[in-house]
Amino acid sequence: MSLGPGENEVRKLQSTGGSTFTVSLPKPWVLAQGLNARDSLRVDWRPSGALRVTPLDASENVIQKVFFSTNKLPENSLHDHLMGAYISGADEIHIRFDPGEQKSVSTQVRRFLRCTRGFEIMDEQPSNTHLKCLLNVGDMPLHASLNRMYLQVTSLTRDILSVFEGGPKEYLEDAEERENEVDALLYLIERQMRVLLDSHLVATRLNLTRTQAVEYSNLARSLERMMDHAYTIASLILEHPKLTKNMIDMAPLEQLPIWQASLKELMINIRTRDSTRIEKARFDLKEAQRRLTEHEQYVLEHHRLNEWMAFDLRLSESVRRLCAYARDFGEVLLNMKVFSVLQRTTP
Repeated sequence: MSLGPGENEVRKLQSTGGSTFTVSLPKPWVLAQGLNARDSLRVDWRPSGALRVTPLDASENVIQKVFFSTNKLPENSLHDHLMGAYISGADEIHIRFDPGEQKSVSTQVRRFLRCTRGFEIMDEQPSNTHLKCLLNVGDMPLHASLNRMYLQVTSLTRDILSVFEGGPKEYLEDAEERENEVDALLYLIERQMRVLLDSHLVATRLNLTRTQAVEYSNLARSLERMMDHAYTIASLILEHPKLTKNMIDMAPLEQLPIWQASLKELMINIRTRDSTRIEKARFDLKEAQRRLTEHEQYVLEHHRLNEWMAFDLRLSESVRRLCAYARDFGEVLLNMKVFSVLQRTTP
């Protein structure tokens, strides 16, 4: 029985000399790779203990294509399918549609381009559109995307504090744009992770193991959720401009600098992974959450003016959520630290 992709079989190790052992390779695999006798192979000893065998001159330019026909998709679902193709690692997307759908398809394609990084329209016809990604997934280090997400989240929270201190609300007018940037970076990281899981070449270029890639995706998801709540606070301020006066000393805003300092410490420890510093940051965040919970209970018990109370509670909840997701961020870092220790001590 011939061995095929996804299948496995047992082969015996052969001794060919005093210090050499060999194992035969499946012929279907050799033919599929276009190999001949005396061609070179790369053998990698993985941290898990497994050996990975790949052709030395393996092509890095395997193009992943996907084809969509609007006749076969649910109504108004093209954008969701485009996002699925993007995150799954598609390099080219071909869309077919009826001429009468051109405007609707164009709208969804433009929305897709705003939400992603690297894709461009290569050809646009009355009944078909061709999109292609010009950004190689191995060219953008994951830590660079994470750092960009972090800067966007923290810059928005700094502007929020500035408005509460009396600064102009124009600081927050681009809050939605900044949130969209963080969303796009999250999608990019998820795309890189999916491609990395299938391609050892991308994993090598990004200098990450599969486990590390998954954890980086978890870090990005925590930052994206923090941005959601920072955006909620910004929107709350823009909707209720009169209620921001004299609130800078209130409990929710007193905890924001604690969250900022703790998240900065956690970002530093993406590389250093100092357990003591990570746990200290997570403890500070937990204390901030406790104080915010007590504040919310106090507000509810004292029945303040309805509009002010609703504003205060929504603000407090969002800050509390910021702390919660930052604690999740720290937990992921601890997981990464422990996993690296396990790798070093595995016999």
